[in-house]
Amino acid sequence: MSEAIPKAPELAGQPAGWDRTWVLSDFFRDTLAVMDVELRKLRRDPAELFTRALQPALWLLVFGQVFGRIKAVPTGKLDYLTFMAPGILAQSVLFISIFYGISVIWERDLGILQKLLVSPAPRSALVLGKALSAGARGLAQAFFVYLLAFILRIPLSFRIEHVLGVIAFVILGSALFSTFSLAAACIVKTRERFMGIGQVLTMPLFFASNAIYPIASMPTWVSVIAKTNPLSYQVDALRTLMVQGGDSIFGVGIDAAVLLVTFGVFLLITAALYPKVIR
Repeated sequence: MSEAIPKAPELAGQPAGWDRTWVLSDFFRDTLAVMDVELRKLRRDPAELFTRALQPALWLLVFGQVFGRIKAVPTGKLDYLTFMAPGILAQSVLFISIFYGISVIWERDLGILQKLLVSPAPRSALVLGKALSAGARGLAQAFFVYLLAFILRIPLSFRIEHVLGVIAFVILGSALFSTFSLAAACIVKTRERFMGIGQVLTMPLFFASNAIYPIASMPTWVSVIAKTNPLSYQVDALRTLMVQGGDSIFGVGIDAAVLLVTFGVFLLITAALYPKVIR
């Protein structure tokens, strides 16, 4: 008598439709596998993290010190350096994530992406795995910004719920902007075009946000753009959680909802676009 062959849950006498537990476990396994591969690349080249840390250091040590001294930006009860530190953390997350899409183009050129796309792993798992690995890179940036802020005597909040909140928003922001980057890479398909698109996107996203000046001080048309910019909501949450005396404009719950919905939309769009990068 031949040995019984394992069957998929829907063929083994179970109710019609997918066994959600079985499907989800496979989905998370595939997601974590992609994430592990991406983090292995980072462990082999940690110098990238140190070079990325130079940019927030320059912003805080030069720009923040100068503008804090001349008091050119009205920041309410926070001094300018304290006001600016969460914005620079969000900027670091943005800059390290927005160029993440170039990895897809490299993988296509090396033939790796073609192998991933013919695997049974869902496209959304491939994208989510990369997005979560971008979150790990964002946490490394957060460590550097916290360390520098501590040295500069910026009044940081170390309440456990605030630190955990910062970690969550850093991961969420990294995932959001990395999926946005991956979608752009799937559309432009070449490294040269992608680098140009990345440069064009980062500056408007950063300057049309509340990272280095409050929305209340912006012209009306810029403030409208800032309120539709997901980076503004990440900065708002980080400013509330990261520094002592930081107040939320929108509410941390609204910040989280906007970022989660935007991330979900970009995740679905990128998963749909992912196979097109090899065509």
